[in-house]
Amino acid sequence: MPYVITDACVDLMDRSCLKECPVDCIYEGERQLYINPLECIDCGACEPPCPHEAIVHEADLMPDQQMANDRQNELFAPLGKLGGARKYGKLGTDHPDITALPPRD
Repeated sequence: MPYVITDACVDLMDRSCLKECPVDCIYEGERQLYINPLECIDCGACEPPCPHEAIVHEADLMPDQQMANDRQNELFAPLGKLGGARKYGKLGTDHPDITALPPRD
């Protein structure tokens, strides 16, 4: 079970988690970061440095956060394993639900 980046990351993208991920599975979209569930090793190293508490283990998601898990899975399903965010680069897109959200002030 991988970790999930919730809506708390939208338009904030602190990026502290990127340095802590030992497998480089956190990818940058336009408005939020995403964990590739096919690459996450479930180590939890990304969770403590997030100042917005946006990273949650899949098993600990609240019912209103479940959509974040669904979006993450939908985003990476056609992409598969990408071999690491630094190697792959920015995703250049977000899940359509995130794109549709109004900007945060």
